[in-house]
Amino acid sequence: MLRYIAKRILMMIPVILGISLIVFSIIELSPGDPVSLMLGDGASAQAVAELREQMGLNDNFFVRYARYIGHAVTGDFGISYRNKVQVVNEIASRFPTTLTLTFWGVAISVLIGIPVGVISAIRQYTFIDAASLFSALILTSMPAFWLGLLLILLFSLKLGLLPATGVATMQHFLMPSVTLAAASMATIIRMTRSTMLEVIRQDYIRTAKAKGASAFRIVYKHALRNALLPVVTVIGLNFGTQLGGAIVIESVFAMPGIGTLMVAAVRTKDTPIVMAAVLFVALLASITNLIVDVLYAYIDPRLKSQFVKK
Repeated sequence: MLRYIAKRILMMIPVILGISLIVFSIIELSPGDPVSLMLGDGASAQAVAELREQMGLNDNFFVRYARYIGHAVTGDFGISYRNKVQVVNEIASRFPTTLTLTFWGVAISVLIGIPVGVISAIRQYTFIDAASLFSALILTSMPAFWLGLLLILLFSLKLGLLPATGVATMQHFLMPSVTLAAASMATIIRMTRSTMLEVIRQDYIRTAKAKGASAFRIVYKHALRNALLPVVTVIGLNFGTQLGGAIVIESVFAMPGIGTLMVAAVRTKDTPIVMAAVLFVALLASITNLIVDVLYAYIDPRLKSQFVKK
């Protein structure tokens, strides 16, 4: 198992490097000059030229990319062009907000999605099944920013029950978390339903019924555990997806997380902030996928020997 984990960690390196190269290239090809944005339109040409030389922006693309990666490997992600603070400190101060939002988004999608999917499968073709599938279709089709605005209009402006912006209390995270969880919840409902329908038709389920096992034991002891493998995969992927989706949600609800930091950095072409934030999110997503793969062995013991061989 340790050998497999070490191999997967090594495989993350080219993935992270590829992501960094793509993002660095996009920033370089995008219009705008960070020096002009920093100094303003009234800056003299000499001042602009001096600052560009000081920041190393006159070097060619590959030299600047190699220099950035060399510093990043040592933990130095540079200084923000916009507010002149260490990028690591800026991300560290914003990360708890994004992590809390993502955690509750995943938690809500799992705590609601799996039970609804199970009930929908064991009550196939009933009103409950039709209602869950219809709800999943609506949640999948609805843009996250639009759902967030609807929740703000209803619960903040009209009913006055929940705050629309900020992160001071857990109430501030309720609407953003539900908004973030909506699409993932729909995916988990459909995935759980389809895998449960496949499992409950297996021979060992019929054998358990013939032996007189209770419906609860059959569903949760025999069927659900075997149906969880693809669901766990979806949950792991959704964690990475929700980390990225938090960018939109944080902007809608004005939350001081990594998402709003990245949006502001892109507008000012603050390369160190954008690069560090994207790499940080990519690293977290890669680690989450590794954790999901390791969990397979504990959910399905048949896979443990395969992981050991790897």
